[in-house]
Amino acid sequence: MPDARITVESDFPIGAGLGGSSAVCVASLAALAAVRGETVQPTKLAEMSREIEVTDLGVAGGRQDHYAAAYGGALGLRFLAGRVDVKRLPLRGKMRSELERRCFVVYTGQSRISGDTITAVLNGYKNGEPHVLFALKRMRETAEQMADALVAGNIDGLGSLIDEQWKHQRSLHPAIPTPQIDEIITRVRAVGALGAKALGASGGGCVLIIARSDRTEAVGKIAASLGQLIPVVIDEVGVERCL
Repeated sequence: MPDARITVESDFPIGAGLGGSSAVCVASLAALAAVRGETVQPTKLAEMSREIEVTDLGVAGGRQDHYAAAYGGALGLRFLAGRVDVKRLPLRGKMRSELERRCFVVYTGQSRISGDTITAVLNGYKNGEPHVLFALKRMRETAEQMADALVAGNIDGLGSLIDEQWKHQRSLHPAIPTPQIDEIITRVRAVGALGAKALGASGGGCVLIIARSDRTEAVGKIAASLGQLIPVVIDEVGVERCL
């Protein structure tokens, strides 16, 4: 095929912990495939995108963001030897609209590159550091419980699990929490947040907040005073062929 030029536009800040680089790579691959008249399955798109980011560009990272961009919707991902099992999690009834109403994402204004933090955590895992092994084990267990909460439509339970998950995530490496992240989480909890955590590898980026059903206005007001609110809209489709 002839040379191609790709222009990327985004409303989101760079290094915000929202999986933007993975989404751009998945979208670029899908666009190039469309130009060639090809259809590429979501799993292949995700794996190709991850290979480019990790191997070609040398940026350490996992697979979850690539799969989220390729598939869309709520996913239960299980990483096994040589494959990834993808399970779509149905959002029952008004679950989608309630999630969008009660979830807030606030950008701290501190961009960060996730590769160094991820590499440090991976090294701790490879070296068998007890606190890293314990934290990763509990994060996996709470992730499985989060999937169950989503399917059951239990947003209160999801908020509590996110709160617990952050306690383990922040223990993985000193660079993960920041004073600003801690302030945001402390202050939204005080006015009715059930749970909050930094997104991505942290060290900056964005914070996800889930409010009590009757405290969304108060939580949103405090969150907006502490950073830039990013609109929360659940995409259920993933990457689309537009040609």
